Amino acid sequence: MSTATNTSVSPDLSSKPVKAYEQMDSRPLTGHQKSIISLVIVGNVSEFFDMFLIGFVVSLLTTAWRLTGFEAGVILACSGLGTVLGSILWGRLADKFGRKRAFQWCVICFVAFTVLSVFLPDRAWLLLAILRVGVGVGVGGLNITSIPYVQEFVPAKNRGMLSGLASVFIPLGLLLGSVSQSVVGDNWRILIALGALPVLLLVWLHYVPESPRFYQSKGEDGKAREALAWAMELPIDEVGTLPEVQVEKKVGYGELFSKHMRPLVIITVGSFCFMMGSFAIQSWGQTLLKDAFHFTPQVVAYLFMGVSVADCIGRFGSAWLADVIGRRWTMFLFGVVGALGCFYAAFFHSSGWQFYIAVLIIMTFADGAFGILNAFGGEQFSNDVRSTGLGLGYGLGAIAKVIGPALMGILVGGSFVSQHIDISVITRAFTFFGICLVIGAITYLFAQETRGKDLESL
Repeated sequence: MSTATNTSVSPDLSSKPVKAYEQMDSRPLTGHQKSIISLVIVGNVSEFFDMFLIGFVVSLLTTAWRLTGFEAGVILACSGLGTVLGSILWGRLADKFGRKRAFQWCVICFVAFTVLSVFLPDRAWLLLAILRVGVGVGVGGLNITSIPYVQEFVPAKNRGMLSGLASVFIPLGLLLGSVSQSVVGDNWRILIALGALPVLLLVWLHYVPESPRFYQSKGEDGKAREALAWAMELPIDEVGTLPEVQVEKKVGYGELFSKHMRPLVIITVGSFCFMMGSFAIQSWGQTLLKDAFHFTPQVVAYLFMGVSVADCIGRFGSAWLADVIGRRWTMFLFGVVGALGCFYAAFFHSSGWQFYIAVLIIMTFADGAFGILNAFGGEQFSNDVRSTGLGLGYGLGAIAKVIGPALMGILVGGSFVSQHIDISVITRAFTFFGICLVIGAITYLFAQETRGKDLESL
């Protein structure tokens, strides 16, 4: 008796064209993809090491230069002003000239202005403030350009975590600043000079390619395939098909305002509120602990090592949680808990240690939200305006980096800082910061949830 032959044939899936980005989603991370992620992590840590250094430098200069509250506030606010300008400027340029080229010039910008700061004469606080604008331009730009750079090279399923890593380890810059002050001591010139070391990043950057999505947005599919082949460590002829992308001759702010106004408003308001709740601590925390609560500079350095670790834990937590419960609810949770930390600082600061506990809570959650905040912001925009939209929204929001430190400077007053900090300023300032965080937490509930979605579908 002959055996019947089963004539049913399963569909030949191999004949179906493989899509390049689905191919990347299905594969484990390669060494080249990890190299891009590592470059961006080290770049952000290095740049924000320089940015955080100014908080330690100002805490030293309040004595060395006898700074008034106004003068200290101007120096710190100018650092924030630079990040506003840099975020807007480099976000647009990254969409026009590429993520890699923008990254390169951001590094050159902030290193150059850092080196110039080393040679300032004593009491040249206004010149220092002007140079800090230039440093901030570089720092703000790199933070914005680096996130789309990573997002456009990694799988969609864990894009939140992997792109969030660009921001997760930024507080290590604060840790390095704390360690640097504890080693260097009161020599503010050496402390600033250390901020020029990231110029070495340019060597690393030379060996990584431009984003494939950027190449496609410019109609250069051949280069996009080369970049994807590099990322997946495959021969170029094994890279799947690329999605069709409508190439715009001119994509700029008109496109952004006409098609992306809602996410732009959400990111602007949300970023402003979260930065208002955390940046004042990054810039004024050292001075408050030293001059309002009378900790020694050495103790302040050690305490801020703890702050940086708490901040890293918070950022890692928000980046991880965003791929578990979604971006919106992660932002809401971290904003509310950060606000509670601000209210605790406002009303329970009878001792320096109580205030320090509040600082830990605020930095773990309010600043910890930045583990996903910018990655989530970048996902609100299509590939052709991603850096432009994120840069403009974050840049306008970063006005908080000017207002927050300046507000603290005004509240401290115009006298020599170390002789005149009225501890009641903490109540007024941190009540305001807490309200901002509540508003920011609610704002992100109106954003588009992007967990697990492919970038081309956004």
